[in-house]
Amino acid sequence: MLSIHLQNLQFRSFHGLYAEERILGNHFEVNLTIKYQPQSLPINSLEQTIDYQNVFKVIEQRMSIPTALLETLVVDIANEIMDSFSMVEEVDICIAKKNPPIKNFIGNVAVNYHKKRSN
Repeated sequence: MLSIHLQNLQFRSFHGLYAEERILGNHFEVNLTIKYQPQSLPINSLEQTIDYQNVFKVIEQRMSIPTALLETLVVDIANEIMDSFSMVEEVDICIAKKNPPIKNFIGNVAVNYHKKRSN
């Protein structure tokens, strides 16, 4: 099985429950791992693998749609990747909100989701 990793993707988005989050936005970091079994090895062409540029486009597009909860966002992205790329067997995605609106909080919060294709 092979893995493709898209790491430390940075977005300025408008996700959150509170009105000020939808107005001011926040910084988010996305980390994604896709696992798949290629039909044959070695891989010599893009058609034999998953084009990570197209995976990034899926993430980028979904990150542009304001969403109240990170839990919704990670599930939506994982489902869309599974639907868009038939070779994908597993998706592991983590989205971190860099500056959550929590009094006296320094750090970030993150939600992780793992999805495995059912046979």
